[in-house]
Amino acid sequence: MAKIKWKGGTLLSPVPAVLVSCSDGKKDNLITIAWTGTLSSDPPRLYISVRKSRASYEIIKRSGEFCVNLPNEKIVKALDYCGVKSGAERDKFADMKLTKQSSYEVSCPSVAECPLTLECRVFEVIESGSHDIFMADIVAVSCDESLVDEKGRLMLEKAGLIAYAHGDYFALGKRLGGFGFSVRKKRTKK
Repeated sequence: MAKIKWKGGTLLSPVPAVLVSCSDGKKDNLITIAWTGTLSSDPPRLYISVRKSRASYEIIKRSGEFCVNLPNEKIVKALDYCGVKSGAERDKFADMKLTKQSSYEVSCPSVAECPLTLECRVFEVIESGSHDIFMADIVAVSCDESLVDEKGRLMLEKAGLIAYAHGDYFALGKRLGGFGFSVRKKRTKK
């Protein structure tokens, strides 16, 4: 294995690529975030890392709310666009023909085209170099009805979600095993 000296950027990859929606009451905005993840399952919490120079940064800082919208393959072009164009200069919802959907618990809209949305309220902001970390409680979840089976189980494997790895977007979908499969006893046939 070759050893390299890395200059800049993170090597943790792949990561989820999500659309974060926010609002200041006058303007709704979208930003693509790849630095996000789970903080806790009980209570349900997550984080997003946002550069201070982004238009969404001040909106989220002031409002204390945002939605993490999980996009699928169908809107990968919109996902990319919302990461390279500034919301200070344009309406990304209109530019990408994305539908604003009312949220249940927060004042900012979610993205109707995304199969799953996590509505969030910030409980702490941590300054962290190039990005600040917004830690938030997940206060509501909405998803496409087609992703819930008859027992109420969420089937995200059918959502066509996206991952991001060093400048490229990838479709998720090939199952390699389930949690605990490496230690599960095989059933013997009778």
